[in-house]
Amino acid sequence: MTMSIEAIIFYLVLIDSICANIAVWCSPKLMKWYTKYWKGFSKAFPLAKGWTSFYFALVVWIGYGLSRLNII
Repeated sequence: MTMSIEAIIFYLVLIDSICANIAVWCSPKLMKWYTKYWKGFSKAFPLAKGWTSFYFALVVWIGYGLSRLNII
């Protein structure tokens, strides 16, 4: 089975969403570091439990759609 570009992008985004959820739910030190050293970026993309959970749900939904299309 060959991996398409869509599958590779999906798995990278899935790993990113899982890491974001682990960071926000399990590591308050990492959240402080993120807001301290990435000030401009953290204002536009805050690490909040609601946003990262929504991000993960969207990625799972896209993965479900890709699996129904037999892409992944």
